[in-house]
Amino acid sequence: MARGPWPAQLAAWREVFAKPIAGGPTTRGFDTYFGTDVPNWPPFCFIENDRTLGIPSEFLPATGLVRNQASVPGPALKNWQLETILPALGDRAVAFITAAAAQPEPFLLYLPLTSPHTPLSVNKEWQGRSGLNLYADFVMETDAVVGRVLAALEQSGAAANTLVIFTSDNGCAPYIDVAGLEAMGHYPSGPLRGYKADAWEGGHRVPFIVRWPGQVKSGSVCDQLVQQSDLMATFAAVLGTKLPDNAGEDSVSLLPLLKGDHRPVRDNAVSASIQGTPAVRSGSWKYIPAPGSGGWGKGGDQAQPVQLYNLADDVGESKNLAAARPDKVAEIKAVLEQLITAGRSTPGAPQQNDAEVKRYPGKTAAAAKQKAK
Repeated sequence: MARGPWPAQLAAWREVFAKPIAGGPTTRGFDTYFGTDVPNWPPFCFIENDRTLGIPSEFLPATGLVRNQASVPGPALKNWQLETILPALGDRAVAFITAAAAQPEPFLLYLPLTSPHTPLSVNKEWQGRSGLNLYADFVMETDAVVGRVLAALEQSGAAANTLVIFTSDNGCAPYIDVAGLEAMGHYPSGPLRGYKADAWEGGHRVPFIVRWPGQVKSGSVCDQLVQQSDLMATFAAVLGTKLPDNAGEDSVSLLPLLKGDHRPVRDNAVSASIQGTPAVRSGSWKYIPAPGSGGWGKGGDQAQPVQLYNLADDVGESKNLAAARPDKVAEIKAVLEQLITAGRSTPGAPQQNDAEVKRYPGKTAAAAKQKAK
C-alpha cells in the first residue's frame, strides 16, 4: 500500500499550488495557455494560464512509474491518469480553433504535443493498433489527434487562409525499444544514423511539413537546408514585420522556399548532441568535431578525433572523410569559429553568446592517456 503525503507536505502543496505560476506563456505574449509542465514530471496536473487546475493531494501511484510512463514520483491530482493528456490537448485545440476562427482577427495556435515523447500513455482504443510496440501505437494515436485538429480547421472555414506547420523537436528516442522495432524491420530513423540525443542525422533531422493553400504548392518537396530557428524570421516576413538586429540572430526567412524558390536561404546550420557536441552543416557537408555520437548512440572510430561526411551521397554517415579531406575539415571548423565569434549566423552586429562556449574537438581519450604516461 502506497504511503500518502504527510500533513506538512499537503500543507506545503496547498500553499504553493494556490499561487500564480511566474514566467509562463501568458507572460511571454500568449493570451491563453493550457497543458502540463513536463508530462512525465511533477506536478501531475493540468495548468491553465498561470495556475494549476486543482491542488495535487497525493503522490503519483507506483503504477505510473513503469514502462516509460512518468520519470519521477511527485505530487499529483487524485486519480490522475497520464492517458488523459493527449486527448485533452486535442480537445482544447479544437475548441480554440472553432472559437478563434469565428472572430475577425487572425489567430496563432502553438500546439506542442506531449507525444510521442514519454510518457507512453496510450489509450486503450489505440493499444496494439500498430502491430509493432507501444511507442508505435502512440505515434498512431498522435496522428489521429493531429487529424482532429486539421478537421476542426477545415470545419471552421479558416483552412484556406491558414499556414500549418508540423514538425518535431528531435529524432526517435532509442529507449522505446528501437532494437525490437528494427528486428521487426521497422527503422524509426529510416536511413539516418543515430537517434535522439546524437549529433548524427537521426538525432535531429525531423519531419517538417507545411500546408498553406494558395501559397505552398500541394505535394511539392524542398531539399534545401533549413532549421526550426528559421520560423521566427519566416513569421516576421509573412506578417511584414522587421525583427530587431538583436532578435532572431540565427533565423532566416523560409518564405522564398515556401513560395517555390529552390535556391538556398542559408549556407550553414549548427545543431548539438545532448552532451553539447556540435554538428555543423555547410552545404551538403557535415562536420562533427568528436569521434562518436556525442550522445547515447554507440559506434564511431575513436582513433579519428573528428568526423566529416558528404550527405549528398552518404546520408547514413557511413564514410568518415575527415582523413581524406583535411581541407574541408579546416574550412568548416573555421565557419564554426566565425559563428561563435560573431554570436550569430545572420548579417548584423556581433552579439554575445548566451553561455560560455566550449571549443571542440576536445582531447581524445587516447591523447589524454598518452599525456598521462
